[in-house]
Amino acid sequence: MKKLILTFALLLVAQFGFSQAVDEAFKKDVLKVIERSGAGGQMASAKKQILSMIPEDKHAAFLVEFDALLPKVYEATASIYMEEYTKEDIKAMLAFYESPVGQKMAEKAEVISSKSQEAMSSLQGDMQAIVMKYMQ
Repeated sequence: MKKLILTFALLLVAQFGFSQAVDEAFKKDVLKVIERSGAGGQMASAKKQILSMIPEDKHAAFLVEFDALLPKVYEATASIYMEEYTKEDIKAMLAFYESPVGQKMAEKAEVISSKSQEAMSSLQGDMQAIVMKYMQ
């Protein structure tokens, strides 16, 4: 009986250890997708926009804190991806981002993000007018 319990316990431990290793590999792939998708470019665009609102003498301190926060942002994003996508989805995304078009998307992410923010800023007044119209 002891052998049966010990064998069962060892199987559970082995299964738990294997599933953690698989999840770490999945997380690693998810982080690659996030990196290759151009998320860094989008964050750089956001950083520039925020930086323009901060006094110049505080830029260096802000950049240190902002850059220190980025790993937490990517970890949180990875958790969301792992909830919403399967391992197969992530493998397919990696294959896409390794293609020429995927690489171009990643390269252009900062420019696209910046231009999109500019476009949204110009439309903000129009959006505000619509909201005000229906709030009354």
